[in-house]
Amino acid sequence: MKTAKLYENNTYLRSCEAVVTDVKDEHMSDENSERMYTVCFDQTVFFPEGGGQSSDIGTAVLEHNESASFDVTDAQEKDGVVYHMLRGEHDIHEGDRMTLTIDWDHRFDNMQRHLGEHILSGAFYRLFGAVNKGFHMGEDYITIDLGFDHEAQEKMGLYHYDRVTWEMAEAAELEANRVIWLDAPVTRSHFDTREEAEKLPLRKALAFDEDISIITVGDLPQPYDCVACCGTHPSTAGQIGMIKIYKIEPNKGMSRITLECGERAFRHYQTRLDDMYDISCDLSAGFDDIKKKYDISKEKTDRLHDRIFRLSQMIVRSEAESILAEGLEKDVRRYDDLDVNDLLLIVKQMDHITAKEGMKKPGLTVLVSNAENTVILVSDTLDCGKLVKENAPSFGGKGGGKPGMARAMFGSADDLEKFIQEI
Repeated sequence: MKTAKLYENNTYLRSCEAVVTDVKDEHMSDENSERMYTVCFDQTVFFPEGGGQSSDIGTAVLEHNESASFDVTDAQEKDGVVYHMLRGEHDIHEGDRMTLTIDWDHRFDNMQRHLGEHILSGAFYRLFGAVNKGFHMGEDYITIDLGFDHEAQEKMGLYHYDRVTWEMAEAAELEANRVIWLDAPVTRSHFDTREEAEKLPLRKALAFDEDISIITVGDLPQPYDCVACCGTHPSTAGQIGMIKIYKIEPNKGMSRITLECGERAFRHYQTRLDDMYDISCDLSAGFDDIKKKYDISKEKTDRLHDRIFRLSQMIVRSEAESILAEGLEKDVRRYDDLDVNDLLLIVKQMDHITAKEGMKKPGLTVLVSNAENTVILVSDTLDCGKLVKENAPSFGGKGGGKPGMARAMFGSADDLEKFIQEI
């Protein structure tokens, strides 16, 4: 028996009484702590996952026994039947009467996000002929993949755009938010056949032939959006609150838009504004001066980095020349302020000097980065890679290399010192 979907005619209905028509499955949860059921009802307020929207969640309570409460963790639909996944400790039987209640915050969040996606997609289509090729309402953000229909652009008298620029995204975002500020009406129309539905100014071609739901934002004959959709939406656009685009990136020949809507967009914007406030305080700047103060600070930092780089190059050259000039058979050099990359530059400089002068390196040079508990071995006469492979593991070290140079990393300075003494 097909399930009566009460949410289709009233997305604000939060609970209903329902009769169990079938118990399809019963098993223990993955943690073996709770019983899991797959249950069908004669009617439901739970929207099943579909059309890019996650399913409703909530509770189901047995009639006349409020302690017999179940968590509804998921809902799926197949052939007109909605399957509810329930978790709880009590028995469920066919014919039981239950009160089904959705998590309203979760539902309204989905409603805001889904309608926001519609309105923004409609704005991109009307302004630029961009077609929504797919969207996803993820846990952290919404994505829309936009392609371009040159034939539609031709009919609408639009330029042949091939990708979304940031300027285009800003224009579409502003247009979408204007629809929200107008509090445009949102209506759902049901059609039994494709022929009836196609009389509406659809943004996107229909993918099925019967039992079609069309969501229209605004008034006919020129709505702000009109598209087939099975999801849940607010009755007016103003209930979304706001739409904010975060990013544009290429994806499989299309432009992927990352955005958020409703309370999520507000909270995300609030977090970013808090960050900007903290930065403005650090820079001793007002919001209007942040960019200017940041540019000045960045310029100073870049100059400082350049100076540090030049000084480090001088140290590298000086150390390489010192090692080769002293020519010790066993030379251990320890550095507190140089990292492994700096030590590798010393080795590279030694190679450059010896190649230019036609000379050989000393017997064994050991370069130690104290901050990273890492050692670099350099030699023209010993097999450095073999020294590391045969000795480092004995002191908890790991690494490797070639005969002329190798490195080893240790968990502590004590282990590193024992390794150096050993070799």
